[in-house]
Amino acid sequence: MTANALVGAAGPHKRRRRSWAWIGLVPFLAFVGLFLLWPASASVAGSLFDDGFTLANLRRAMSPPYSSSFVTSIRLSAITAVVGGAVGTAVAYAITLLERPRWLRSAMTAWSGVAANLGGVPLAFAFIAAFGTQGMVTRLLKELGWDIIAAGFRLSDLWGLVVVYLYFQIPLMLLVMAPAIDGLRPTWREAASGLGATPARYWIHVGLPILLPSLLGGLLLLFANAFSAYATAYSLTGGQANIVPLQIRFVLQGNTITGEGDLGNALATWMIVIMAVAVVANVALQRRTSKWLQ
Repeated sequence: MTANALVGAAGPHKRRRRSWAWIGLVPFLAFVGLFLLWPASASVAGSLFDDGFTLANLRRAMSPPYSSSFVTSIRLSAITAVVGGAVGTAVAYAITLLERPRWLRSAMTAWSGVAANLGGVPLAFAFIAAFGTQGMVTRLLKELGWDIIAAGFRLSDLWGLVVVYLYFQIPLMLLVMAPAIDGLRPTWREAASGLGATPARYWIHVGLPILLPSLLGGLLLLFANAFSAYATAYSLTGGQANIVPLQIRFVLQGNTITGEGDLGNALATWMIVIMAVAVVANVALQRRTSKWLQ
């Protein structure tokens, strides 16, 4: 019997091995379904159905006085995204070009990984201790002749929140942009220089177009990160800040009003829509730039 005949005879009896690798995804999928998809779908359903299908709750959520919370949240998110994106990109570029000391880049990356995920009560307490009415930095600046409290600075107002949010926005942008800047190959700069391009023309025609998807994606990620932040703002302001996450809490807690669950679901639904648009756009931009990082 020939070798081909033996292979053909064994072929029908050969069983395909069954892969069990998908089992590792079960805990993750269960977590996503339980803590993300289920609450999101419940909020959407609660805002659209009230004795039948209705859009009244969504319209009310975008009407005064609740519409002002979206304006404040968008302003806060946009400001921290732009400022944090600019500073984070500059720092990422600096540490990417830095050769000595070698430990500084790994230290900055490690700190960014921690700072980007730090928030809530610990971060609020740290800033209150530093920039509060009797904070250490506040008192030091006052001794130097600059009374920031008398000048109108408060951690509980918009610009106070901006300062606090930048603590985790800048490191997050650094983590996004550092790999993209690493993806710029030295040969591209050398080729541009060989063709007579100045450094400015290289950045205009080569560097920035390549980095633009990552830059825009990072800005969208920072916007979504600030828009969804809750614990830090609540700890700083005691729940008094006029932003969407705290408005949802105010409506649902029922301390002063009751029976407004549908309105809370509507506010959450609009928040989900804004977050989904930002995240989907960020994913699309990251896919476009991934080929340069290979």
